[in-house]
Amino acid sequence: MLAEIITIGDEILIGQIVDSNSAFIAKQLNRIGISVYQITSVQDDNVHILKALKEAEENADVIIITGGLGPTKDDITKNTLATYFEDTLIQSDAVLQNIESLWEKYVKQELSQLNRDQALVPSKSKVLMNRFGSAPGMWFDKDNKVFVSLPGVPFEMKALVEQEVIPKLSEQFELPFILHKTMLTYGLGESKLAERIELWEDNLSKNFKLAYLPSLGRVRLRLSAKGSHKSEIIVEMEKQVSALLPQIEDIFVGFEEDESIESVIGKQLTLLGKTLAVAESCTGGKIAEQITTKAGASKYFMGSVVSYATAAKIEVLRVDPKVIDTFSVVSVQVAEAMATQVQKLFNTEYGIATTGNAGPTKGDGAAEVGTVCIAIATPEGVYSEQYQLGNHRTKVIQKAVNKAFEMLYKEIFKN
Repeated sequence: MLAEIITIGDEILIGQIVDSNSAFIAKQLNRIGISVYQITSVQDDNVHILKALKEAEENADVIIITGGLGPTKDDITKNTLATYFEDTLIQSDAVLQNIESLWEKYVKQELSQLNRDQALVPSKSKVLMNRFGSAPGMWFDKDNKVFVSLPGVPFEMKALVEQEVIPKLSEQFELPFILHKTMLTYGLGESKLAERIELWEDNLSKNFKLAYLPSLGRVRLRLSAKGSHKSEIIVEMEKQVSALLPQIEDIFVGFEEDESIESVIGKQLTLLGKTLAVAESCTGGKIAEQITTKAGASKYFMGSVVSYATAAKIEVLRVDPKVIDTFSVVSVQVAEAMATQVQKLFNTEYGIATTGNAGPTKGDGAAEVGTVCIAIATPEGVYSEQYQLGNHRTKVIQKAVNKAFEMLYKEIFKN
């Protein structure tokens, strides 16, 4: 079964926003065995939308549209859908009641006619109630094909996909079983990793596919299988994974299964009853940001200090100025002092620290651009590494973040 995703909005086409909705929808569809044939972005234009809908209907069984639903004049999706399905708009009392309830609880302003008009939906549609916003989702059945229109606001769209769209598609269609197993590796590039496991990959069963998903300093190996016999796929997956792991055991850090390494670290820290604090210089708070995007991080993450300037390292973290004068602000000695001090400051078992020169010019220290020092403070002591991570500022910073998580991962999984 094939799907097409259509995103509507000039803001996508001019690069004002990144289309993250399509990635989320595609992942959710893939999980239930629906393959995405195409992703299309179109203008807020009636003719363009109608053309995209017609082409999508020819290509796919499920067409999911996001965007263009709202109280303003440029939100034209609903009227265009009415045209496409030769339909008229009617008021949904349930949607109007939802809008009135949202305004009463959160907006505290008079409900305008434009907002009331969001309760108008094509008569042939099934309403998908949006509990987080005023624009409802809409479901259309036509010639054994499904069209779903969703608001473009990401958190509204995601809730509707998870709570309404995926369950309804799973119920309406007989879908194949699909299974993914994602293995997270660190420290070996994509090409070298491919060479190492070439023979294993060549002998994969025909219904299995391997994808290399590289990022800065890490490679995810996603093994996927699809078929009608669930038990057979599960058994074969375990067999293939068992054959692969001995070949990558020195760089393997765990099964990701849609979890990032920071999620895996968080679960392990929670399991151990241990806590973490972070002192960042060149990474500018990105380590803390990635940790705190995960729900429940407060169980193990106590806080952070972004000591970007040398003075902040001295005045806030209480790093000895003599250490900085002797070894330079970009040094493993300073990184170790930062990690130890933030560990003490927040009274945690573990501390991470980064100090470096991400470029494009040299900062307070004499270190070459791309030099990054990372330290991990643990209950047993502190250790550090110095890296040369290139000359592209964004890449240096993200590589440093990834390396910090890699070092912490190895430390907390020692036992």
